[in-house]
Amino acid sequence: MFQLVVGLGNPGPDYANTRHNIGWMLLDESPAFRSSTWKSKFKGIYAEGAHKGHKFYGLKPQTFMNLSGESVQPLAAFFKIEPSKILVIHDELDIPFGQVHFKMGGGLAGHNGLKSMAACLGTDQFARMRIGIGRPVHGSVANWVLSPFSKEEQVQLPLLIEKLHDPMLSCVVDGLNKVGIYNKKNLLS
Repeated sequence: MFQLVVGLGNPGPDYANTRHNIGWMLLDESPAFRSSTWKSKFKGIYAEGAHKGHKFYGLKPQTFMNLSGESVQPLAAFFKIEPSKILVIHDELDIPFGQVHFKMGGGLAGHNGLKSMAACLGTDQFARMRIGIGRPVHGSVANWVLSPFSKEEQVQLPLLIEKLHDPMLSCVVDGLNKVGIYNKKNLLS
């Protein structure tokens, strides 16, 4: 069971619908937080959520992606949450749009939000819910992650977000062992 779910993203209207903000999008639409009041503290906004009787926190760092750990670490310390009890939801270039992969710890794949968290927590041993955004065919990775989804993806995005609720909540309540069935599966087909 996880005690903290962190949705990575960037604050402000310029970033609201970008690929980098998929973690925030999922938390914003999650049934676990629909009746929650989001509070501003720990350089972020956080709320208490619940699913199947299990209570946990959701956090959307307001530090910008590259400094996410500056929000996660103080909240985790305050609520006495070990890094191994944290699930981080983030965009993943190496996974196609429509897929999700889960894992515990491991490489940071150049993701600056994960790098910041590992540095601030002193470990990379936190769980990840990696939501595929694919790689750009042309142009820089930085421009890709900070750009809006394509028109075709925008049409599919509400369905994808809806289909990501079950894997996320199942992972939070039942752990990583129960969500392997979602790995490498296209949720949109």
